[in-house]
Amino acid sequence: MTRIIAGFAGSLSLQVPRSGTRPTSDRVREAIFSALEARDAIDGARVLDLYAGSGALGLEAASRGAAEVVLVERAKPAAEICRRNAAAVSRADGGVHAVRVSVVSRAVAAYLEGAAGPVDLAFIDPPYDLSETALAHDLELLAPLLSDDAVVVVERSSRSPEPAWPAGLVAERRRDYGETTLWWAAADQPVRPSQPE
Repeated sequence: MTRIIAGFAGSLSLQVPRSGTRPTSDRVREAIFSALEARDAIDGARVLDLYAGSGALGLEAASRGAAEVVLVERAKPAAEICRRNAAAVSRADGGVHAVRVSVVSRAVAAYLEGAAGPVDLAFIDPPYDLSETALAHDLELLAPLLSDDAVVVVERSSRSPEPAWPAGLVAERRRDYGETTLWWAAADQPVRPSQPE
């Protein structure tokens, strides 16, 4: 069973697609969100949850104070479950926090090609069989949308190589949890010339 771990919707059960997705375990989600809260990366953030599956990562961010969350999921059955889960989180909120959650039923690359930024926090949890080339393309499309302090979390199989980070993203760290590896990256800040005194 997948649940929201903390925040206003804490302990809310989420529906999970019957097939075609691999929900992030509670242990890994707790590790992700503990690290994000430690760096104050959630409160008021604009969040993208790419390859959303059930929407658990994006909805966890919503429950913990994100201002806006977009769940992007191409598979129609999974996108419908995202909509149901988003509605359940909205009901749990009761209109108090006014978090905006939307579900986009499109391929990730197609969505990113037409998306507008800035994005403060992005989760990328594609199927493990997504090619490294396709992941690199997604990251390349995402990079120009990121805010200056943006954080990107990529979840992959522990047997997968490090993602090919495009210009605009710099790898920060890798964390392994059994068969799952998390790659953390941040928006790469260009060096700005110093202003004369």
